[in-house]
Amino acid sequence: MSDVTPIRDPKTDSLLTPQNAVLALIDYQPEQYAGVTSVAHGELLAHVTMLGRVATVFELPVVLSTVYVKHGMSGTNAELLEALPGVPEIDRTSMNSWEDPDFRKAVERTGRKKLVIAGLWTEVCVAFPTLDALRAGYEVYVVVDAIGGVSRVAHESAMQRMIQAGAVPISVLGLACELQRDWGRPDADRLRGIMREYFGKLKALKA
Repeated sequence: MSDVTPIRDPKTDSLLTPQNAVLALIDYQPEQYAGVTSVAHGELLAHVTMLGRVATVFELPVVLSTVYVKHGMSGTNAELLEALPGVPEIDRTSMNSWEDPDFRKAVERTGRKKLVIAGLWTEVCVAFPTLDALRAGYEVYVVVDAIGGVSRVAHESAMQRMIQAGAVPISVLGLACELQRDWGRPDADRLRGIMREYFGKLKALKA
């Protein structure tokens, strides 16, 4: 058994890699969190923060979008912004971020066709761009534990709708491990550190 598995072509790999994926984070704003009831807010925040840190560690291109900030809504929550240093926010008025030209162009500019999406709420801000991106030829992965709906049935119904259209559900931890792929590869300790903190937060929430 070799110590480290060989790295497959990171651009053509069928699995997600740091070189073939782009992450879209949509509407992680206090007003949106307030409407979520499908998951406990502390748990949701832990997943969302880890997702941001994983994106930064693996240097994924991130498209970060907000809605209606120019008209009075709050911007991205502080914990996620801290995990994404230097990532600009794209503000919109559209509920469907894919209908916003700046958002769509930011995704297209990456040249990557594996689109990982997370946002609030599942039934609107995640579902609408997911369905449009699938129609546009993207492989879309929805981060199931970093999103939430205004009710459990709304979240679950939206997940069914997206999966039936071709979206792939993935967890934050699943995404992190798919990007890393082998603990013997360089810089694996950076992910171990994030995961230790993540599991610590989840354990504290359940205590």
